[in-house]
Amino acid sequence: MIRRLTTMLTLLASLWIAPAQADPVNLVAFGDSLTAGLGLDQGEAYPAQLEKALKDKGYEVAIANAGVSGDTASAAAQRVDWSVTDGTAGVIIALGGNDLLRGIDPAITRKAMTDIVTRLEKRGIPVLLAGMRAPANLGEDYAKEFDAIFSDLAEQHDLVFMPFFLDGVATVPARNQPDGIHPNEDGVSVIVGNIFPYVVELIERAKKSG
Repeated sequence: MIRRLTTMLTLLASLWIAPAQADPVNLVAFGDSLTAGLGLDQGEAYPAQLEKALKDKGYEVAIANAGVSGDTASAAAQRVDWSVTDGTAGVIIALGGNDLLRGIDPAITRKAMTDIVTRLEKRGIPVLLAGMRAPANLGEDYAKEFDAIFSDLAEQHDLVFMPFFLDGVATVPARNQPDGIHPNEDGVSVIVGNIFPYVVELIERAKKSG
C-alpha cells in the first residue's frame, strides 16, 4: 500500500507543470555613446545596469543596447526601423549630445527627433524620451531652441519624459571619464537612479499597450 502510494505521488510529481514564468518586457535603449557606454565594459553601460536594477526590484525586463557612438539624431533616424526590432515593448531615447558637440541647427535635430518618435508611434511602441540641454557657451538663443525640442515632443506625442538625461552627472568631474563628456561607473549609477521611475512608467504603458 505504501509502495503504491509512493508510486502515485511520484507520478503526480512528474506530471506537475510549474506555473509559466511571465515573459520579460523587452525594451530598447536607443541612443549614442552615452547609451553604448563608450569607455566602459558592456556590462557597465547604463542599459545593462538599468536592467539589473529593475530585476533587483522584481521587474522582468530585458534591455537591448542600441547605442551607436557618434550618432546624431539624424543618423539615428536612419537606423531606427532596424535597431528597434519587432517584439520591442518600449524604447528609451537618449540623443542630442552629438548634435550639441557639432553645433547642428536645432531645427535639423527637431526634424530628426520627430521622425524617430513618429516612426515608433506608428508601430505602437511606447517611448521614454530623455532630454538633453545645451551648454551656455552655445548661446542663449541656441539653448532655448534646442532644449525645447524634447519637452515639445513629449507633450505633443504624450511620451514619458525625463527632462535631463545627465542630471547630476554633466559638469561633475568625479562622475565622468577624463574626457569630461562620458559618464564613468559612478555617473552611470546616478543616471540609473534618476531614470528608474520613468522606466517603470514606460513598463506600465508597455503592458497596457501590449
